[in-house]
Amino acid sequence: MPSTCEVTSLTSRLIQKCASIAILEDARQLHALILICTPISDHSPFLHNNILSMYAKCGSLAVSRLVFDKMPHRNIVSYNSLMSAYARNPNYAISAFTVLSRMRYDCFTPNVSTFTSLLHSASSLGEWFLCLALHCQIMRFGFLCDAWVQTALLGLYSNFGDIESANTVFESIDVKDAMAWNCIISGNLKNKRINEGLYLFSRMLTSGVVPTEFTYSMVLSGCARLGDYSCGQLTHARVIVTNVPVDLPLQNALLDMYSSCCDTQSALNVFRGIENPDLVSWNSILSGYAETGDGEKAMHMFILLLGMSEAEPDEYTFAAVISAVGELPASYYGEPLHAQVIRFGCDTSVFVGSTLISMYFKNVMSESAGQVFYSITKKDVVLWTEMISGYLRLAYGEKAVKLFFNMWQEGHRFDSFALSSMLSACADLTTLKQGEMVHCQAIKNGCDAEISVCGSLVDMYSKNGHLQAAKSIFSKVENPDLKCWNSMIGGYSLHGNAEEALKLFDDVLDHRVNADHVTFISLLSACSHCGLVEKGKYLWNVMKDNKIVAGEKHYSCMVSLLSRAGLLEETEKMINESPFRENCLELWRTLLSSSVANKNLAVGLRAAEMILALNAEDSGTHMLLSNLYAATGRWDSVMEIRRRIRGLTLQKDPGLSWVEVTEGLNVFSSGEQSHPKIEEVRAMLHQLQAYMTVRSDMDEL
Repeated sequence: MPSTCEVTSLTSRLIQKCASIAILEDARQLHALILICTPISDHSPFLHNNILSMYAKCGSLAVSRLVFDKMPHRNIVSYNSLMSAYARNPNYAISAFTVLSRMRYDCFTPNVSTFTSLLHSASSLGEWFLCLALHCQIMRFGFLCDAWVQTALLGLYSNFGDIESANTVFESIDVKDAMAWNCIISGNLKNKRINEGLYLFSRMLTSGVVPTEFTYSMVLSGCARLGDYSCGQLTHARVIVTNVPVDLPLQNALLDMYSSCCDTQSALNVFRGIENPDLVSWNSILSGYAETGDGEKAMHMFILLLGMSEAEPDEYTFAAVISAVGELPASYYGEPLHAQVIRFGCDTSVFVGSTLISMYFKNVMSESAGQVFYSITKKDVVLWTEMISGYLRLAYGEKAVKLFFNMWQEGHRFDSFALSSMLSACADLTTLKQGEMVHCQAIKNGCDAEISVCGSLVDMYSKNGHLQAAKSIFSKVENPDLKCWNSMIGGYSLHGNAEEALKLFDDVLDHRVNADHVTFISLLSACSHCGLVEKGKYLWNVMKDNKIVAGEKHYSCMVSLLSRAGLLEETEKMINESPFRENCLELWRTLLSSSVANKNLAVGLRAAEMILALNAEDSGTHMLLSNLYAATGRWDSVMEIRRRIRGLTLQKDPGLSWVEVTEGLNVFSSGEQSHPKIEEVRAMLHQLQAYMTVRSDMDEL
């Protein structure tokens, strides 16, 4: 063995090979062999730089620094190699700047590689002032026109969200290569400027630069986020025509685009073309089925994933498949999937938890939803909001209110969805003080100008009797969405102000907003309250012209309107033509009640017959039938009906009342003795009774 070891091409290749396999023990053995061959003082900077880089790629930055410190002779590459190593590791990014100080102290001048590494380090640190300082230094040393530095600057400004500065740097580049285009497109997409990113892609094509597979992946992701199916198809066509290499990220981007645009068949075709789909691929196809609500196909793909893929399902997998089967009975797939969630250790995920809660509420299983909610220790605002919204969907307003205040006590910051849900609960429960407290929270959190919150505020104040406050909030909304319009129209309707409701409907049409079924429920209800028969008929026809299918509430409003106007035969005809003829007691009961008022025995008997066919022991119907016979002078039938009523075993749901006091919401039922403050309630009732007796005696005097 020779006494001195020249840095031959073989030695260099061995170091590079060792760096590529990134096994630290092999790196140490090779380094030891080199040291045995010759003293360290005889090693060239080239050899030391290679050894330094080898240790860095093996993950041992401490040894890299030790090699650097013991180098007898350094050149600019030595400093740049160590800076590059630090830049690649976010935990050591700040150390790159200490190396820069040492470089300047040793009288070395930074070059392109130096600034490229430092820009990556500044991005990892998230320090804005470093970005500005580096930009100044780049200008000072004359590297602003270098393509590598410009691209690194582009990435840095994009990561800080300063797209304007990134665009300025980009436009200053004389010869824009694919890397520069990719960087500026990526920056715009990351900062939610998707349309701008797609426009830059069209400019890239016009400029003659050939897009890479990474370019197409980004553009397809942008199309997926926009739901722009046409652009996504055109991009896919260009991928095929240009014969660009199709790697797995590009296939996943295609899969995501088709899934997001609800074209699950094309997504499935792409999926079948992937030789070795990873978990991202499986999750994308499952998300597509979740978007279209195709639970059966989602479950089929999930079973294939468990049987064919080496990858285990993660929280995104479960969230997608549970969302897809949410509309199906929980016993079919929901509960077995919940068991799989526990098996794979995803039961603590708030992401999975929110989808499980939603699924259980859709199946009217609030207890199971509650168990999922309380089993998750670290709850985020989305999980709280899902639980509150679920209670509201099942009309459990009191539980929703209590949960909201628990959320507030735990110090969570409310977003617009949580505040909107809570305001809806306050509207349904007509609890003004609590609604005002939520309004204050919305102002405090800066959400009071959000469209969703404004719509809920209008609804809350309207239902609590403060129409003027609702009007004031609505007037400040610059571009109301349909929910906001509906809330204000509903407020006017609730307060019997049909004229204002109809005027507002004209404004909806003037703003070219498409009214929905909720809009017409409010309008028809307003016409019913004010007896506007012709206007109600007109709106009914407008609704049909707009292809809005009339629901039970629409028919209820029209039946009420027509029957109150004494148009009983027309009302009966409408009920018979409705899809709810065989199963809606309320429509027939409304007709029966109007028959009593109008003394129309024939129509009334037919209505009663339909109700009793559905529920023979309906006490309300028997009482109305008795009143109908009395109104038409058939007293024998009255006595018969009353005897029949006494023979019925009638059950009634207990009536509940609630009152809002400083401590919160208090609920009472008839004859209740279990309220924690029952003695105070009794004392107050006695006091009020005594006061009313005194007032009555004074009035008699």
